[in-house]
Amino acid sequence: MSTLLIRNIDAIVTCDKEDSMPQHVDLLCVDGIIRKIGANLEEDPALKDTKFDRVIDGTGMIAYPGLINAHHHLYQVFSRNLPEVQNLELFDWLVALYEVWKNLTEETEHLASLTAMGELMKNGCTTVFDHHYVFPAQGGDLLGAQWQAAQELGVRMHFSRGSMDRSKKDGGLPPDSVVQTVDEIMKDSVRLIEKYEDKSFGSMKRIALAPCSPFSVSEDLLRESAILARDKHVRLHTHLCETKDEENYTLEKVGLRPLAYMEKLGWVGSDVWYAHGIHFNTEELQLLAETGTGVCHCPISNMKLSSGIARIPEMLQMGVPVGLGVDGSASNDGSNLLEELRVAYLLHRLNSSDKAPSGYEILKIATMGSARLLGREDEIGSLEEGKCADLFLVSSDRLELVGALFDPKSCLGTVGLKGAVDYTIVNGEVTVEHGRLARVDEEKLAYEANRQDRIYLGR
Repeated sequence: MSTLLIRNIDAIVTCDKEDSMPQHVDLLCVDGIIRKIGANLEEDPALKDTKFDRVIDGTGMIAYPGLINAHHHLYQVFSRNLPEVQNLELFDWLVALYEVWKNLTEETEHLASLTAMGELMKNGCTTVFDHHYVFPAQGGDLLGAQWQAAQELGVRMHFSRGSMDRSKKDGGLPPDSVVQTVDEIMKDSVRLIEKYEDKSFGSMKRIALAPCSPFSVSEDLLRESAILARDKHVRLHTHLCETKDEENYTLEKVGLRPLAYMEKLGWVGSDVWYAHGIHFNTEELQLLAETGTGVCHCPISNMKLSSGIARIPEMLQMGVPVGLGVDGSASNDGSNLLEELRVAYLLHRLNSSDKAPSGYEILKIATMGSARLLGREDEIGSLEEGKCADLFLVSSDRLELVGALFDPKSCLGTVGLKGAVDYTIVNGEVTVEHGRLARVDEEKLAYEANRQDRIYLGR
């Protein structure tokens, strides 16, 4: 049995259904689960003689649920801030970068995953969903490389078996070397589901099926992926309604708007979530709400690629499940969900004024909202007894937070956090301590990652 006691926390922003915020309390984790929240737990007769494996002094600290990143492309951290693609929009951006991504290897994937997830964790993220759809013929075991990185860091991981079967010769965007046949993809999907889908409570690994997008995969691949996912009881994910180019593409090719096309192929329901969802019309938002189909909001990527602004205030009002993601580092140039949270707050204040979600509502999107997209709202996303001990701690003594903590619930959206969190805890284990990764030598990782990146990019 492993035990962690966080003593005398100033306030716990629970993000529970009652929006409770207990103050000056302890939090006890046993075997990765929050067992008790209350004052002076060390004096509790049931715990009086307990020798805790670890005790953290939470005096002056605010505790938040671990952030849940519901859409990312970890490998892209090695192609961020490239000058030749800085001013391109999505389709041209993809065509240019596929020429880089086709050289992906296990070593590149491993180091890129360590880098991107490490950055996420230093900024309070405890669960990472990665949408990986580039599988070069000679790339090796790329998901295995991700899992190795996740174990080294101690992060909770949601994989995807992404896919593409339409290359340039078929009217798609990627080169031939990174696409596969439907039969190859389905066979490998079954193998990876058996390897990575752990349905147990508090599991550290699960997987979804995630064809890339309507313009890079065939109808057969979308249809077969939905059938297999339902048969194996895993979730479905893809990009949708990210750009007007995509909308024009599906109208031209199949005579349907993107969501109608996906609905026709079985891609709506509470086991489905889309990345971006910028260009849904009102009728489509109603369909998403009625079917429980989710949307992962990625505001910084959408801004950088000039894709547009998702109708998040209306989605929330209508009951569409909404989570938050950073998207690929190459379209975001960062892996910081705290930054995404504040940008989301400011963007919708600018665009929707008093109809925009509050800072606290954006925090709940990044926690319980993302947990719902992953089908894990009973396990993660809030700090409650019986749920997984995934959280981060922020000291209230920082100069940057002076005057900001009269409303701890909203401050991460309204004021933001400059610099790493003090602690990140995943499954009851300390993974970030005093703002540094606890299990990885950051300087060594940065050196090795930069060396490998230069080899990968040929620079």
